[in-house]
Amino acid sequence: MNTESIMRWLEAVGVPPEVVSIGGEADNTWCLLRGDEPTGDGEVAWEVFWREQGNRYDWARFTNEQVACHYLFGRLTWAQVARGAVGVLP
Repeated sequence: MNTESIMRWLEAVGVPPEVVSIGGEADNTWCLLRGDEPTGDGEVAWEVFWREQGNRYDWARFTNEQVACHYLFGRLTWAQVARGAVGVLP
């Protein structure tokens, strides 16, 4: 899973596309961004956070695109499970 495929995966579990922003910041969305500056070891940083009224909440930073994508997918899929939108098949 990467930034090119994550939206397809999220849509497959019923996450509305308007609550996710890949590559840019937008209010009232979960954002997944590639950082501008490398980390201390020269890696590219990836950030995941909820943005509301110009502020970042539940911010997490990763040094791997795939890990950042899986983190966001896990958070949003868990929210779908918790609200009963997805679950175990009969």
